[in-house]
Amino acid sequence: MALLKRWLLGAHQGAIGPEHMNNYLDEFTFRFHRRTSKSRGKLFYRLAEQAVQVGPVPFATLVKPQPVVPGGVK
Repeated sequence: MALLKRWLLGAHQGAIGPEHMNNYLDEFTFRFHRRTSKSRGKLFYRLAEQAVQVGPVPFATLVKPQPVVPGGVK
């Protein structure tokens, strides 16, 4: 628990929102389990390899649509 608190306060300066907490915990778990990995460079290689094997994702599918009101986005 102390490692998690230190990571959240250090990496994110405590600026985390409850709506994204699951994502932060997933990232922490991912990093925690790979901290002693002998093949950390291979992880980046595989990530890059997978990134070029899939097509681009439109921006609209990555963000939550915001209602547009007169004068700008609400």
